[in-house]
Amino acid sequence: MLLGAWTLSPPPPGVSRFGDEWLRDAYLRLNESTAAEPRVLVIDIDEPSMAQLGPWPWPRARIADLVEKLLTTYKARGVALDIMLPEAGKDNGDQRLALLARHAPLVLAQAFDYHYIGARLRDGAVGGGHPDRDGRGVAASGYIGNHPLLAAQATHVGNIGFIPDEDGVLRRVPLRTRFEGRVHLPLAAELINCCAGGPPLVLPDADFMRVSYKRDWKAFDVIPAARLLDASLPEASDIDGRLVLIGSSALGQADRVATPLAAQRPGLGVQAAMLSTLLDHQAGLAPRPWPGRAIALLYAAAVALLATLSFGRVSALAATLLLGGAAAGWLLLAMPLSQHDPSLVTTGPLATCLFLLLVAVPFQWQLTQQRSHNLLAALRQYVARSVVDEMLKRGLTDPLRPARRDVTTLVADMEGYTSQVEALPVEEAARLTRDFLECLTGPVLARGGTLDKYTGDGLMAFWGAPLPLADHADLALDAAHEILRRVAAFSAARVAAGGRPLRVRIGVESGEAMAGDFGTSARSIYTAVGDGVNTAARLEQAARDFPHDLIIGGGTVARATRHRFLPLGERLLRGKERATMLYTLDLGGGTGTRAAVTSLENT
Repeated sequence: MLLGAWTLSPPPPGVSRFGDEWLRDAYLRLNESTAAEPRVLVIDIDEPSMAQLGPWPWPRARIADLVEKLLTTYKARGVALDIMLPEAGKDNGDQRLALLARHAPLVLAQAFDYHYIGARLRDGAVGGGHPDRDGRGVAASGYIGNHPLLAAQATHVGNIGFIPDEDGVLRRVPLRTRFEGRVHLPLAAELINCCAGGPPLVLPDADFMRVSYKRDWKAFDVIPAARLLDASLPEASDIDGRLVLIGSSALGQADRVATPLAAQRPGLGVQAAMLSTLLDHQAGLAPRPWPGRAIALLYAAAVALLATLSFGRVSALAATLLLGGAAAGWLLLAMPLSQHDPSLVTTGPLATCLFLLLVAVPFQWQLTQQRSHNLLAALRQYVARSVVDEMLKRGLTDPLRPARRDVTTLVADMEGYTSQVEALPVEEAARLTRDFLECLTGPVLARGGTLDKYTGDGLMAFWGAPLPLADHADLALDAAHEILRRVAAFSAARVAAGGRPLRVRIGVESGEAMAGDFGTSARSIYTAVGDGVNTAARLEQAARDFPHDLIIGGGTVARATRHRFLPLGERLLRGKERATMLYTLDLGGGTGTRAAVTSLENT
């Protein structure tokens, strides 16, 4: 219920929550109509018109001729120019257009800019507008207007600026734009107020309005401008009494926008769709408001109650089908709701269904968990608990299957083990071995390592399998450093009790290896096999010839990012054809186990 309530809260304009706008766009495409819009006519300054009469910009006198013919010869009810003319013309057309804009049913266009970063856009002059009495509307930062003569004379000037949604699609337009103390309405609203007749247009009490997009560009009546200007259009054409938009769909005019119906449509088509939307609103033909959010919340509550009452009595498959049916039922209901409530998040109840699907199928979840626990039970003996938990979270079905991984191997051993235990009673020898192995094992598991095996008085471990680790080299070095500290402390305590000191030898190397279950039907073993693994063992053996307890290979040095190293020179290791560069950790002073003690004290 809480999830449904959150998803149903209206997001900011232009932001889609949980795929809401994607679903709304799908509904629009399903409901798209090809029926003609008898109230709207589009005059298109298209490519053929410019090829016939000359490229854009046209002389102002030609534009004035176009407007005069529409208003006089063809008796259009009103004309709106979806064109901005910020610069003065070179003929007497500006004066004619100014007179038409002042005395005839002609509406000019201007575009407001809503970007607040960078230079403020100022081109031409702002015209029209209404007093800003209540501070409502979207604040603009700049504009492209018309030549000052046109802007000053025009009685009606409409805004064609817009703010696309976050995905670049134009779904809604600003109803009220505030700029320098005045409020400006959209071009379509000014055309209706100017010329449509009928009851006054009362705009919705919102800053933005969704364009209905009932019709795509191809559904509007479009007449090329050249046909009116060359007198090839009969005077009895079906223009009488219609509202006319003049603009350009030509690609060269760069007036293209993405709409819910297509990735590229002329901006002139958006103005036509907005005009049709507002005409429906004026005539009372727009869908009546419904309490869409309340209906959606009740639907989500009903689905939650149904799950509570039925899921304990049905199988996992039946529960899944039930939720699928609930989701399908909401998709059918949300289609009309989206038309009657523009602020409804249509996908809200779907989020509730998805949440129930993820948490309310206990039988199937239990089976999956049981299989995962059985499969990973063996790993708990030699893999850190945090790694096992992460594998369970990921739902790995076969984590033991051999796979090629980039791993870091650590091999540790007690120097002189035989001489240490040969004079001890069996119980003391066993205790010494167990305590020593504790010093080795704890750091390995604490840093997410995989314990491969014990080697009597030592162990082999690796990082990077069964789960890949980006910092496996650094984790292995952290574990090696901690082993040095623990062995140093254990040795000091043993010496204080009259025993002999202990020394651990550690080899660490990184490289590609095959990690997985390489056992047989009689016995399973999870291990890593590769050149880096063998080299780590050789480095541990080489430590007996150095005063350093930790010997590191070049592969680990290349992968580590949090440690410093001291080069020890090259050494030809057993089984290698070429010499290997050896390193040890730079602990900030001293060497060997004594250096680990000093580092521990400093820390």
